[in-house]
Amino acid sequence: MKVKKVVLAYSGGLDTSVIIPWLKDNYQCEVIAFAADVGQAEELRGLPAKAKKTGASKCYVLDLKKEFAEDYILPLLKSGAIFENKYLLGTSIARPLIAKHQIAVARREGADAVAHGCTGKGNDQVRFELTYQALAPRLKVIAPWRDPRWTLRSREDALAYAKRKKVPVSQSLKKIYSRDRNLWHMSHEGGELENPWVTPRDQVWQLTRSPEKAPNRPARVIVGFKAGKPVTLNNKPYDLVSLIQRLNALAGLHGVGREDLVENRLVGMKSRGAYETPAGTVLVSALQELASLVLDRETLYIRNQLALKYADLVYNGQWFTPLREGLDAFVNSIMQTATGEVRVKLYKGQVTAEGRRSPNSLFSEKLATFGQDEVYQQADAGGFIRLYGLPLKVRAGLKKK
Repeated sequence: MKVKKVVLAYSGGLDTSVIIPWLKDNYQCEVIAFAADVGQAEELRGLPAKAKKTGASKCYVLDLKKEFAEDYILPLLKSGAIFENKYLLGTSIARPLIAKHQIAVARREGADAVAHGCTGKGNDQVRFELTYQALAPRLKVIAPWRDPRWTLRSREDALAYAKRKKVPVSQSLKKIYSRDRNLWHMSHEGGELENPWVTPRDQVWQLTRSPEKAPNRPARVIVGFKAGKPVTLNNKPYDLVSLIQRLNALAGLHGVGREDLVENRLVGMKSRGAYETPAGTVLVSALQELASLVLDRETLYIRNQLALKYADLVYNGQWFTPLREGLDAFVNSIMQTATGEVRVKLYKGQVTAEGRRSPNSLFSEKLATFGQDEVYQQADAGGFIRLYGLPLKVRAGLKKK
């Protein structure tokens, strides 16, 4: 495959740093680095200079935090999607956005190819390349880890290659975790985490304090929602990016948001990862509480069922699909009534809802009370139970025969 100019999805980490000189050596092409600012904070510092020093002709760094929060995190939050009961999809949800803007840079620069640093064992290769196929099917795709000329089979190999090519990297054999950070979460893989029996060491966790070392007094937060969107903290309005950032700091201080799980990758193997999602853990829990107040039983049931499919779509990289767009339309429709407030307690790694209210609440004290009321005639329940249990009664009769 002949390539003249390639745009690389660049993070400044070990893999993408060594890929720049590797692409130049093996494809004799111009390499343009593209980095998306989706909330990595200090990780982006000095990235353009680093990319150019490594051999890139240009380096784009685009601030995508607002788009990430409004167009990706928010639909995910409203859907209620959680992958395999634990993972809040922090890495998965960012990949379609990054790939989308990588394609835009490729078009702007007249590049004939895009490249990524995902391994042939991971999920991210699927997420990037499904986006390429959906939005720019004619662009050539270079995936070095799947290229027969790629001889770096481990992070140790990559570190040795970086040393030979004088590529500046922050990783070392003692600090070898593979991390991914954005506004929504931070993930950790590699090192001792590859053994699912081993407890993650303290230095693994970056955004959350150990629950044992968290404050001995709880924090209470009132999260305000409008049509399913978080808009206030303790009655003070914030844009979505700022709200998530503030809640990340507070929840992380109280040890909220840690998950250690073995998940089933799309490519067929199991992997172990440690995830930190402080604000996300609070917001998902709070919105679920509000949904239980404003949605009727059948609608809530269907939302919970579709949340499983939504999680699979995001995890599997199927963001730019008609099905995801259709699910969003349904979720946006039913969440129009999800306006109100939820009060939560943050304490020693736990999120506990202590109160919820909404002008659209379907909860009725008159109906819920054990006392007398004019709306619900308790004697009516007898007839309902007889009809509801009729199939059981018929079946019992057959057993006697």
